[in-house]
Amino acid sequence: MRPLKIIIDAQMPGDGTAGGVQHFTASLVSALGRLPDGPEEYIIVGPRHGSDWLYPLLGPNQRLVTGPASLSGGVQCCRRLLGYLGLSLDRLYRGLQRAVNRPLFSPRVRQSSGFYESLGGNIIHFPHQQFVATGLPAIYNPHDLQHLHYPEFFTKHELAQLDVTYRVACETSASVAAASMAVKEDVSTSLHINPDKIQVIVLGPPTELYQSIDQEDLLRTGNKFRLPDSFVLYPAQTWPHKNHLRLLEAIALLKSKHGLVIRLICTGNKNFYWPTIEAAIRTLELSDQVSFPGFVSTNELQALYRLARFVVFPSLFEAGGFPVIEALRAGAPLACSDIAPLREYAGQAALFMDARSAESIADAMVALTTDHTLRSSLREKGHEWARRFTWSATARAYRALYRKAAGKELDDDDLGYLHRNGMGPEPEAQAGGAP
Repeated sequence: MRPLKIIIDAQMPGDGTAGGVQHFTASLVSALGRLPDGPEEYIIVGPRHGSDWLYPLLGPNQRLVTGPASLSGGVQCCRRLLGYLGLSLDRLYRGLQRAVNRPLFSPRVRQSSGFYESLGGNIIHFPHQQFVATGLPAIYNPHDLQHLHYPEFFTKHELAQLDVTYRVACETSASVAAASMAVKEDVSTSLHINPDKIQVIVLGPPTELYQSIDQEDLLRTGNKFRLPDSFVLYPAQTWPHKNHLRLLEAIALLKSKHGLVIRLICTGNKNFYWPTIEAAIRTLELSDQVSFPGFVSTNELQALYRLARFVVFPSLFEAGGFPVIEALRAGAPLACSDIAPLREYAGQAALFMDARSAESIADAMVALTTDHTLRSSLREKGHEWARRFTWSATARAYRALYRKAAGKELDDDDLGYLHRNGMGPEPEAQAGGAP
């Protein structure tokens, strides 16, 4: 019997600009390649230019091909060139869109030219928000519907394109994958998609798949970023919904109201919104308290989690929130937004706050700064709770979903992973599956 061949479209840059979507895609490819059983083969489609970041992730059952030349390749070249000049293509383009105040192009869903079908796969998975209509059964990850809840963070063109893409992709795909029950309910309600078509698959922390660090890594990271003895970490790209502005207001409030000077380290790619954040730092006079080192290596990120007094995650909108489970796994006390997906991923192991209120964020930071008992309690709860999230379980669930989409018969282990819609014990304990 011929093995099932799955195409995974990973056409995105490996420089951190894709944010959590890149971490998700990289972790999924790596975890699927590490599964010790199963006859499946995976065809990973990387970008025409800059696919090198995918090679170290590949397992023995995976091969990498590059996608067809397209406008996106030219866009990446322009982005790199403008970066050398200290300019941002995204900022220039978004500025033009807002000035015109209407979509620059008619929104549409791309049609396959035959490239994907020529690869010999049985199904195709789009682990990012882009979608191409092909002749193959598709798995689609919309990740979240932020554009419907916070349209002010998008241009008119982006809103129009996202609306068309998400609706067509969710309606025509064999299955829609969601990282949380909150996302499933939102997609079902907002896009009128049959909930039976939406499969919740809980994600593991990307840091689980990274090379372990040692004391030398901690020392190198501390020296490189000149870390103070006590600092707070916020790992997030500078998207508007990541809420850096309100976090900065909370930092300023702590100093003026409580006399509490907190050092904040914010990692993540600096995108088009960075100049707005930079201006707020100057206005609030926080230059000596706040540092934005940009995109950091996997070793440096792990070290920062380990060295931080606590992690703060005040995002306004999330599908699941990798930093939440990464912080818990690293043993870092966590304060995060009180929103449904983060409630699912953090359980009782975090201090929740109203991310729309600088006062609420400040109060949470005061509590975690001054209350050693609270930090110890959250650290202990976090370690235990984080054991529920593994990429082995995530990969097995996606493999079961691939088999289902291809019309394959599912065994008890497959059904066990697909039935894990909540944050309960892993299916190994329920169905007797291999780890």
